[in-house]
Amino acid sequence: MGSIQFSEDFLRSIDVHTILPQQEPFVMIDKLIAFSADASTTETTVSDSNIFVDNGYFSASGMMENIAQTCAARVGFYNKYVLHNEVQIGFIGAIRNYMIHELPAVGTVIHTKVDIIQDIFGMTLANATIVSGDKVFVTAEVKLSVETV
Repeated sequence: MGSIQFSEDFLRSIDVHTILPQQEPFVMIDKLIAFSADASTTETTVSDSNIFVDNGYFSASGMMENIAQTCAARVGFYNKYVLHNEVQIGFIGAIRNYMIHELPAVGTVIHTKVDIIQDIFGMTLANATIVSGDKVFVTAEVKLSVETV
């Protein structure tokens, strides 16, 4: 992807629905707030109306989908705003070392960062972290593939 950089203000102005293949009620991120060749970050406020909120907390499966959609937002943004192509569908190929340290409560603003380890031939290997301030909620390694047309 090279050394492409975009301002946080520009990224925050983008409607995530335009860069994700998922649509409501299955959207698990609010904003893409950082994008580069080797990392991306999304911001999400845990909402009581989220289908993955259980007893006031964002569930483990919801956080996994949040990580997957952070990866999808990265690919969708790149395709739409850099390559000027359509949004592609991706699939989780593997999840390793998925560690839940704590579940975020409704109202918590979480930041999900995906650091790309390797991105080649439509396969992405990444480290993911979900945090709020200094509090770490989840760490994981994910392998994703992007559907080729």
